[in-house]
Amino acid sequence: MERNEGSGFARGFVAGALLGGVAGAVVALLFAPKSGRQLRRDIAERTSELYDRAQDILNPKTVGEELPPVTVNQGKIRAQQIVSAAREQAEQLLTSAEQVLREARNKAATAKEQIQENIERVRDAAKASVEAFKSEIQGKQ
Repeated sequence: MERNEGSGFARGFVAGALLGGVAGAVVALLFAPKSGRQLRRDIAERTSELYDRAQDILNPKTVGEELPPVTVNQGKIRAQQIVSAAREQAEQLLTSAEQVLREARNKAATAKEQIQENIERVRDAAKASVEAFKSEIQGKQ
């Protein structure tokens, strides 16, 4: 009975960690400057990779291979290993997502500065244009 509870918890934790990883990856991809088609392809590829990894973790046996009976202690050890592996993968995904977010913030800041410079140039050009127009009108009078 205990083996099932620990295994269920571990599976739930792994599933939650992977779901969080998928959500983080999707958010990171959404902040990346890519075309819609490329973004959808990247999301699909990343989701497929994470799904395959989850399947490997949750279903470690291969086709036709029987797993030996597991004692409660072995089940606890395996659950701890799964939780530890899930935690490590979640930390790696979080680190990766944080890096992508930092890069996106830097790109956004750079883009904001460029936009502000362009606005100032347009403003200066408009002022110069108005001044030239005023001068031309006063010269004709």
